[in-house]
Amino acid sequence: MRAALLMNPALVPFVFGDVERSRLEKILEIDTTQAVTSIADVPARSDVELLITGWGVTSIAREGLDGFPSLRAIVHWGGGVGFLDAEATARGIRVSSARAANAIPVAEFTVAMITLAAKDAFWASRRYCAEQRFIDREAEFPRTGLYRSTIGIVGASTIGSLVMERLAEADVDILLFDPYATVETADRVGAELVADLCELAARSDVLSIHAPETPATIRMISAEVLAALPDGATVVNTARGALIDQPALVGHLQRGRLRAILDVTDPDVLEPGHPLYTLPNVFLTPHLAGSMGSELRRLGEAALAEIERFVAGRPFAHPMQP
Repeated sequence: MRAALLMNPALVPFVFGDVERSRLEKILEIDTTQAVTSIADVPARSDVELLITGWGVTSIAREGLDGFPSLRAIVHWGGGVGFLDAEATARGIRVSSARAANAIPVAEFTVAMITLAAKDAFWASRRYCAEQRFIDREAEFPRTGLYRSTIGIVGASTIGSLVMERLAEADVDILLFDPYATVETADRVGAELVADLCELAARSDVLSIHAPETPATIRMISAEVLAALPDGATVVNTARGALIDQPALVGHLQRGRLRAILDVTDPDVLEPGHPLYTLPNVFLTPHLAGSMGSELRRLGEAALAEIERFVAGRPFAHPMQP
């Protein structure tokens, strides 16, 4: 079965190690040293039955698919498949994604941030280092602790659901806002479904955002939602920066009313001198939550497992609809 790699070539050794490339070459006719980002550069396109795609792949439009008459499947080791024209499945092309595998490090990062936020870890550390004195924890941080805190989750996405599942093991109250979720969905992850986003914000000690970026969700964490958060609440965003009314958030942060843990911003590299870089109640990271470093190997292994299922004639474990 002829296959091709459609991804950033520099990422190949991070995603597919020597063992994984050897396994691919045993079951496929593929040159793992040759990866391209555009379908126009794939050699012998008419014979390719399987495309292995990843970060760096350019858009695969309808007319691009015309050049692959033998294409039967696309296995994407990344998360979303928005680069792929929706007609792919109508042509009988099966599509798989490593979205579930990519959700793991984001959920791990998010739960860690929620836990540290509830413990006041970032802010206590900064005070301790700046003042270099004994910190009377109970007197100076009377609301500290994850126990019995209320965590508001926005979006029962793959990541949001995994975050809720992990938080369910802690002694916390979980609230969920997602207009597409049902009470049964919330019950499965130990959450209470809340229909109004402002109500959820008003009841939350930590607000964690896990919705996708669509025209309907841009600025969904609006000035009104932010104003509904109680004093001292923390906003955690590992989704997309555009989901928050960022100027309104900055205003609350500058007044010292809220705290924020932001792995993403709008734009996703802020201009030099932006206040989010230096505000003392902000913990800012450069989009670290998603798979990186050694975690990329998990994505490669997930994709390889799907490829082996496909070659064996079995259905994908993680099918996707572009």
